[in-house]
Amino acid sequence: MSDYLGVLDISAAGMRTERLRLEVAALNLANAFAVKSPDGSLYRPQRVVPTANGVVRTDFAGHMESGDVAALPQAEVIDADVAPRRLQQPDHPYADKDGFIELPSIDPAVEMSEIMTAVRAYEANVKVVSAAKAMLSRALEIGER
Repeated sequence: MSDYLGVLDISAAGMRTERLRLEVAALNLANAFAVKSPDGSLYRPQRVVPTANGVVRTDFAGHMESGDVAALPQAEVIDADVAPRRLQQPDHPYADKDGFIELPSIDPAVEMSEIMTAVRAYEANVKVVSAAKAMLSRALEIGER
């Protein structure tokens, strides 16, 4: 029974990762036009970077033989190392002496693509959970006979 629950653990970890990707993309979109303030602070775009938990097996057969879930999908949020966009708007109250304002380097099309990808991956994990539940339910029905 615990072997079947590993499927649920993997899907749950994947769903957490995709939710994080969705939240970060939404945060980036919300701050796409945040202007650098006079005190020098500017929103830095963020990215979700996948990380591995535990020992990652490179061969599929070795992973299947061991039976352990070696690497659940996880992710961390990091600041993207990109230069800000400079836009000339001399009438803006936060413009510098040359008439430029600085904005975070965020491409709305890239962020929307990130959102769509995260939603599709989340849906795929939900389908895996539904299939695993159906298989477990069917196995219990068979066991009752």
